[in-house]
Amino acid sequence: QVHLVESGGGLVQAGGSLRLSCTTSERAFNRFAVAWFRQAPGKEREFVAASRWTSSNTWYADSVKGRFTISRDNAQGTVWLQMSSLKAEDTAVYYCAASERVILSTIRLPSAYDNWGQGTQVTVSS
Repeated sequence: QVHLVESGGGLVQAGGSLRLSCTTSERAFNRFAVAWFRQAPGKEREFVAASRWTSSNTWYADSVKGRFTISRDNAQGTVWLQMSSLKAEDTAVYYCAASERVILSTIRLPSAYDNWGQGTQVTVSS
């Protein structure tokens, strides 16, 4: 079991920026795919972005492409989600998830990840 801790959420005005962090003490972090998901009230958890092994292998939801950037430092055991040009519809609880066994065809699916953080609230006011 990998322990993940998210931080960096908060309240921001539309058009603003936030950076979320996901940290772990897992030593073999470079072997893990890490993703950000979000869940708004009354909605299903949805994929936001993912990184597999390095910051060069990334995937994004169409709704955030060009606005959000996922990056990681495996030595620090940290993954960041830089969010810019935030919109009211980005309001949600954001979760970090990780797995050593993700295959490419499932990288956007919550069911592919077996380690989850507790979530951090992001609220964008319009």
